[in-house]
Amino acid sequence: MQAQSRTSSHANTKSTSLFQGDCEIGRPLADTVKPRAVVMSEPKAPTAAPGDTYKGWLFKWTNYIKGYQRRWFVLSNGLLSYYRTQAEMGHTCRGTINLATANIAVEDSCNFVISNGGAQTYHLKASSEVERQRWITALELAKAKAVRMQAESDDSGDECPTTPPAAGQGSRNSEVQSTLRTLGSKVEDLSTCNDLIAKHGSALQRSLSELEGIKLGGETSDKIRQVTERATLFRITSNAMINACRDFLALAQAHSKRWQKALQAEREQRVRLEETLEQLAKQHNHLERAFRGATVLAAPPSNPATDSKGSGKGDASDDEENEFFDACEEVQEFITVPADPKYHRRSGSNISGISSEMGMDDGTTSLDEQSLASNPESPQSHELEPVRKRRTRIPDKPNYSLNLWSIMKNCIGKELSKIPMPVNFNEPISMLQRLSEDLEYSELLDRAAKCQSSLEQLCYVAAFTISSYSTTVHRTGKPFNPLLGETFELDRLQESGYRSLCEQVSHHPPAAAHHAISVRGWTLRQEITVASKFRGKYLSIMPLGSIHCIFEKSNNHYSWKKVTTTVHNIIVGKLWIDQSGEIDVINHRTGDRCHLKFAPYSYFSRDVARKVTGVVTDKDGKAHYVLSGTWDEKMEFSRVMQSSRGGEDGAEGRQKTVYQTLKARELWRKNPLPEGAETMYYFSSLALTLNEPEDGVAPTDSRRRPDQRLMEQGLWDEANAEKQRLEEKQRSVRREREREAARLASTSEDGIPQDNYKALWFERQEDHGMGEPMHIYKGGYWEAKEQNNWDACPDIF
Repeated sequence: MQAQSRTSSHANTKSTSLFQGDCEIGRPLADTVKPRAVVMSEPKAPTAAPGDTYKGWLFKWTNYIKGYQRRWFVLSNGLLSYYRTQAEMGHTCRGTINLATANIAVEDSCNFVISNGGAQTYHLKASSEVERQRWITALELAKAKAVRMQAESDDSGDECPTTPPAAGQGSRNSEVQSTLRTLGSKVEDLSTCNDLIAKHGSALQRSLSELEGIKLGGETSDKIRQVTERATLFRITSNAMINACRDFLALAQAHSKRWQKALQAEREQRVRLEETLEQLAKQHNHLERAFRGATVLAAPPSNPATDSKGSGKGDASDDEENEFFDACEEVQEFITVPADPKYHRRSGSNISGISSEMGMDDGTTSLDEQSLASNPESPQSHELEPVRKRRTRIPDKPNYSLNLWSIMKNCIGKELSKIPMPVNFNEPISMLQRLSEDLEYSELLDRAAKCQSSLEQLCYVAAFTISSYSTTVHRTGKPFNPLLGETFELDRLQESGYRSLCEQVSHHPPAAAHHAISVRGWTLRQEITVASKFRGKYLSIMPLGSIHCIFEKSNNHYSWKKVTTTVHNIIVGKLWIDQSGEIDVINHRTGDRCHLKFAPYSYFSRDVARKVTGVVTDKDGKAHYVLSGTWDEKMEFSRVMQSSRGGEDGAEGRQKTVYQTLKARELWRKNPLPEGAETMYYFSSLALTLNEPEDGVAPTDSRRRPDQRLMEQGLWDEANAEKQRLEEKQRSVRREREREAARLASTSEDGIPQDNYKALWFERQEDHGMGEPMHIYKGGYWEAKEQNNWDACPDIF
């Protein structure tokens, strides 16, 4: 009868158990079928770990085929989790149940059930009754604590303090509160043990009373009598302990409020003392500054020759007058402080006179800096009116859902350019157009071309390198990989005075060559190869190659490389982009250098996000300018008047350089995004015009790419089909080229196949700036455009 009743209860309570955890699909219909726990090796007793954590082996019912399976269970913070092995604890949890809403029931000597109302049900079996009782006790304690914590969290909103704790007390107050919470938790544990002992003692007494009513043999009656006597003794002892615990609990509760009131009074008194001390320190500092200011004003004017050299004891000893800024969590190489007031007074009348050794005219620097500070906007709208009206909108991005993991799970560790990606992850421009976006702030190079000082010119070039990243802050879409031979022209001769041409010169590895020339006296060229890796959680994009900028008037030749771009939360969460690394902008003619550092984002850093810092030095390593700002908003520069070695860095024991600088001036500021940019792939005003159809461009131009055009129009399914057609056409052309190369190799002396593809508008040659080979524009494109002669262009679309 007992087996039959147990069978019916199993059928009723476990029929709704579906594939949870280890594929729990039901239980056997009778104890004769239900397998007992197969103990392959005697499991260790559960162990209590620090922090109220309970661990151990239990047998969990999985399904009719596998029966009970040995699993490693962990009880922590009111949650019961299980794993197949202990090694899985670091990465794979098979299931978790919250004990705050769970029901714990005992079936027999070894079996017990944990259920949270039908959604999750764990049928567990211990290796012995003693072990089962250990788990039941631990689970009851954990459940009581979880329920208590949940109730406290619900009531916490009514107990929030009206004023925040004073600065400097947070850690100490939290320590005291943590101690009080721990003591209160232990007292609650004693109360819970009290209830459990009373509960189990009553159950034991009832069971023994039932046994006494059964008529058994004499020997059995004697045994039962002995057990009854021992149970009575246990009950008496337990009652004594319960009374002692109750007295302790009452005493602790009575004194707890009084102690808390005394502690609160001491805390408030200390806050008042600290506030008073802080006010006194501020008054003392104010009086000291006023005294020093009066002394400086009363002193006779100093020798300008001495001032221009930056020598004098007053500069180094007036540390109290300068405002030092604390370093951020990351180790900084330098600290900037305001320069001595005499430099500021001189700079008001003739700022360029300080750096006469740099070869600046009296009016050139002040004119450039004042115009920069008063008009940080782009001069494109003030100098020349555009000859044609460019578009300001593109079709809104459709809202198509796509399972990213189904595509990316087989791509971990592969080169990004070799992964077949649907257009759902793209933005409707190609990598060539994205490369041309570097010219959005070409006015920085226009201003640099007017500078007579190479050091000041280097500041503008450095700002230009940083500005190229400002468009990437929200741009999480991937540009189209250009086809081999694809080109893109950007003719802004009338609006901004420059022409730009890009060409895809290699497919594996993908490489693009770029050449831009301006009527305002500068030339920009670069060849970029993108190496990228998908790491599961993030995507690293590492541009390889160098960028060169040459100014005609001064013949200054600058070169630099790009930093690493990282796309985070590829699988789960909101995508976001970060730039990190270091850049050295080098003037190969003079030896001047600007060292830029892109600080990686850190959740624990107190510093501003996306921060960039830099120092402009001459060939001797002397600092002349300090740059600071963010790559997504603005950059400022300050002239260095004096430098000295500061305090040691505690992390590495290195001394940091302290630069005394003039007031910072704005060097570059990001243009605001157009209205509705969030629905247009976060394109900037320039990016919106890159794919605008134009007459007269080459047949290989990115504007003529059909899959890219279909995506821009919102026809993503058609764009995916067209993208596959273009890629297959490119592969067939490549196979034909490889067969031709193999045929030519069979007739050559070395017999090695050589790829016979050559770029149309660029040729590979040694670059005199860096000494590394790169593709350089060989001319002919703009002449072919004027003549409308594109016979040499391949058919790639």
